[in-house]
Amino acid sequence: MNKQPIKGKKRIDVLDVFRGFAILGIFVVNIVIMHSTFLNQDEFAKQWTSNIDQISQKILQLFFYTKFFPIFSLLFGLGISMQALKMLNKNNLSFSFFARRMLILFLFGVFHIVFLWSGDVLNLYAILGLLTTLMIKKSNQLILSLSIIFFFFPFYDQLLEYTFNLLNYKPEIYLSTHTGETINQVITNGSYLDGIQLRLLEYLSNIPMLFGFLAPIAISMFLLGLYLGKNKIYNSLDIFIQKIKKPVLIIAIATNIYRVLFLFVIPKYEIYSTDTFRSIFIKLMILSDTAMGLFYLWLIGWLWYNSKFKAVLSPLKYAGRMALTNYIMQSLIGLVLFSSIGFKLYETLSPSATLLTAIVVFIFQVIISKIWLTYYQYGPLEWVWRCLTYKELLKIKKR
Repeated sequence: MNKQPIKGKKRIDVLDVFRGFAILGIFVVNIVIMHSTFLNQDEFAKQWTSNIDQISQKILQLFFYTKFFPIFSLLFGLGISMQALKMLNKNNLSFSFFARRMLILFLFGVFHIVFLWSGDVLNLYAILGLLTTLMIKKSNQLILSLSIIFFFFPFYDQLLEYTFNLLNYKPEIYLSTHTGETINQVITNGSYLDGIQLRLLEYLSNIPMLFGFLAPIAISMFLLGLYLGKNKIYNSLDIFIQKIKKPVLIIAIATNIYRVLFLFVIPKYEIYSTDTFRSIFIKLMILSDTAMGLFYLWLIGWLWYNSKFKAVLSPLKYAGRMALTNYIMQSLIGLVLFSSIGFKLYETLSPSATLLTAIVVFIFQVIISKIWLTYYQYGPLEWVWRCLTYKELLKIKKR
């Protein structure tokens, strides 16, 4: 017998606000990569020397890069735990259900890579999400301990290099015949099929970053989200936010001091040029950026419960309720803006114009999401994902 969709309690708006905020931050970062791939990004950035563009670059470095991926990963793990607990209360918790759910998410990721953009993380989320579901019935202490271990494990690069050698996988070969100029030509003047081929090559060449850099952060945050969910922190979020106020502020101050030193001071010294110390400095920066992302969540939560900013933050919940749809939509918009099938704006916008474009697109998404959710219960892709997971054509229209 098929499992029936579980009718949960009323949605927790602040969690959707968190998701909406994460979707904004992810797009601000992703649009930079959509607009100029990693292969040519540093060279392309050198031409923008005006004050407003320099300020835009600093805003991205200080407030966006590496901050929002941890946020969305934490919320993903939290979502898994909340759904699992609902099923457990109904005595129908099933690994096969989550396996099917993650398989469908994986297929969304394949579609995303092939047809829209190579910078997909849905495949990674599906694989790690499936591993996370195996931990649902484990002890809270074990889950939290593994979250910390995965985050601080120091030998991912060596492990990845060993695995690649074992599989004879050489990611550097996939774009070896391309330069920044040839990629520009493919994106702006090539056919759509040429774009598909390039996206596949880009994805294969980016696997070291995906599994060596992003995966450890993702699995750590998934498990932290699972830990928070199993402790039902969402039922008393206002109390929890107040309880951790002092340590959160101390960590935020300390890590921000380091982030400023890393970005503007440390690289000027010779010690930064040594391989050993540079890797330590970078790892500390990743830790600080992750802490900053979690601080964002705390700050939004504190403002939500303790200030008049709730009305300002509230519209984010519409984008958050349609997070999957909006994530894929952002890639579609990027394809239209930058590639030959649309406006061919690849590597033509300044950093300030790119940042402004991301904000305008997100405001558009908030408006569209609000209109859609006036008439429908779920976003379109959320509905498809739900139907395929439950193997049933579910109602989408509101009464």
